[in-house]
Amino acid sequence: MNALIRKSKLLIALTGLLVTSPGFAQGDVDLENEDDQIAYSIGVNIGTSLVNQQILEGIELDTFVVGMLDAINSDLKMTEEEMFAAIQTFQQRMADAQQAELQGNIDASMEYLSLNADKEGVVVLDSGLQYLILETGPVGGTSPELSDSVLAHYHGTLTDGSVFDSSVDRGEPAQFGVSQVISGWTEALQLMTVGDKWRLFIPPGMAYGEASPTPAIPPNSALIFDVELLEIR
Repeated sequence: MNALIRKSKLLIALTGLLVTSPGFAQGDVDLENEDDQIAYSIGVNIGTSLVNQQILEGIELDTFVVGMLDAINSDLKMTEEEMFAAIQTFQQRMADAQQAELQGNIDASMEYLSLNADKEGVVVLDSGLQYLILETGPVGGTSPELSDSVLAHYHGTLTDGSVFDSSVDRGEPAQFGVSQVISGWTEALQLMTVGDKWRLFIPPGMAYGEASPTPAIPPNSALIFDVELLEIR
């Protein structure tokens, strides 16, 4: 919550660079000179940051701009105590929305995995990891150990089919250590042999959990990977 307060104060301070008078109107800019180009670029940078952080979702933008102008003109319409209470309310709303999203995602993921476990050919391990054998390598093939590196092709999707990463689409397999990937991969790779191609259904706790590395993967998502083990290195 303290971080959100700092962001709010920084936001007011930085946005003051963009608004120079109460008569400012969106679109009333002249980008012919260097100073205006600098100001506009700073504005785009701040606006992009606000969008990416989702700070302005549900916020009345007109009132937001009035607040910035009042701060610049030292003409505040609320007391410090009232504004602090309002920011606390905002922070709580954000925290509640985030918690609801996390719970909703994990509920949906576990429901998907529960239904998927009953499908023909799907193997469910004690860890919760599920897999389906798509292709089998030569008999007597070797399996990688935890200390090995492997070369593999993979195609990763969410449960709705959205692709978030794919060495197949890039046309180049990936090399990585067996112990250096998400735990769902680590467990599966040690069970596969060279030439195998499996479809992995990975629970959130064996994938990225709440700490998603990319906006393309919502937190607490179950992930699906088609993995083809090409070599042990």
